[in-house]
Amino acid sequence: MSYRIDKVEQLIKEEISLIFLHKLSDTDLGFVTITNVRVSPDLKIAKIYLSVLEKEKRELVLDKIDFKKGYIRSELAHRIRMKFIPELKFFIDDTLDYVEKIEGLIKKIHENDNNKTNEGSSES
Repeated sequence: MSYRIDKVEQLIKEEISLIFLHKLSDTDLGFVTITNVRVSPDLKIAKIYLSVLEKEKRELVLDKIDFKKGYIRSELAHRIRMKFIPELKFFIDDTLDYVEKIEGLIKKIHENDNNKTNEGSSES
């Protein structure tokens, strides 16, 4: 990946985070974090990944953000200097869900190992 694309991704992530913090004061959004930004090689499309604290509100939050993405893009255009402001596409980042699932499976495996160890020692 090129240095320029990395810098653009970081800049967009920072600026959109600030837009969410200062300009989007919708209480229905709850706690939203920009976790990652991926920009296409031609800088025309930016995929923004969000983490939403309340799992049950994810779809509602994504719908509200999609509704406001024109406003977010115009705010971004006022904040950064680029020939073209990329089209914004928002996605829910479910990485933390995956991590929780893996941790749960590991705990279950350890519990099963501990139960087998305890059963083996009580039979002796």
